[in-house]
Amino acid sequence: MAKRKDRKVVVRKNYTADSKRKVNKTVKANRKYKDTVFRMLFSDRNNLLSLYNAVNGSNYEDPDALEIVTLENAVYMGMKNDLAFIVDTGLFLYEHQSTYNPNMPLRDLFYISGEYQKLVNHKSLYSSVLQKLPAPNFIVFYNGSEREEDCWTNYLSESYENLAGEPNLELKVLTLNINEGHNPELMEQCQILREYAQYVAKVREYAREADLDTAVEQAVNDCIQNGILAEFLRKNKSEVIAMSIFEYDKEEEERKLREAEYEAGYNSGKREIIRLMYNAGESVEKISKYTGYEVEELENLLKEFRI
Repeated sequence: MAKRKDRKVVVRKNYTADSKRKVNKTVKANRKYKDTVFRMLFSDRNNLLSLYNAVNGSNYEDPDALEIVTLENAVYMGMKNDLAFIVDTGLFLYEHQSTYNPNMPLRDLFYISGEYQKLVNHKSLYSSVLQKLPAPNFIVFYNGSEREEDCWTNYLSESYENLAGEPNLELKVLTLNINEGHNPELMEQCQILREYAQYVAKVREYAREADLDTAVEQAVNDCIQNGILAEFLRKNKSEVIAMSIFEYDKEEEERKLREAEYEAGYNSGKREIIRLMYNAGESVEKISKYTGYEVEELENLLKEFRI
């Protein structure tokens, strides 16, 4: 591949100064929001440039051409938005997710609005001169366990109710699966991303056999011994352990919440079927056969329905 000439790359990072603090023996847990290992890794300009090159098939070489600036107040549900950066005339929003989230287009709509507000001179919006904007690109790096595809695209229009014809406002988000075994070409092009996937796999492997605190520490030590993110983990061991425990807990909580939501919807649907079947004159015995409820349970439900 022919090398592209290095150009200045402006990166807007959505984190405040406390994420740059030195790691002490006791990790501060009372932060206003939580950082992630992914964000911490790719806040390094060399790593971010490597990831950008891998995703876009480019070959920028000079990390000093990348300028990191701060974007404040980009916080969603206690978690900071990850990385927003400008390359030439394109604006890229990178987000890491450990659980599948179909609402990323809507979230990115809020993020990109905030970015554009900072880039545009508001007074000039009333002039006759067309304001030029960097074209947006939205990518999610997913390492959850709910979906197996290498990549997929979500659209903002999927959220619209009663949409007729083409949407007047659209936003699409590309998701790349960064679990081990997925997108091998991307992993080959970005060594840090590949090693991050190996680290996450180690945490999950050990968490199946030990308590989470033990599993994370074991995974960190194992990776250091085997040269996986070794320098990064040695330098930031205490904070990485704290962040990984938080991330894994959050992932498990969200998974359980989704299961509870599904179960609640499933049970609600079954109760409606019971009501409709009974009102249609079906016997309690037949309703029991089709719904799996015991006759006694059904009789209690019918009393609850005041039928």
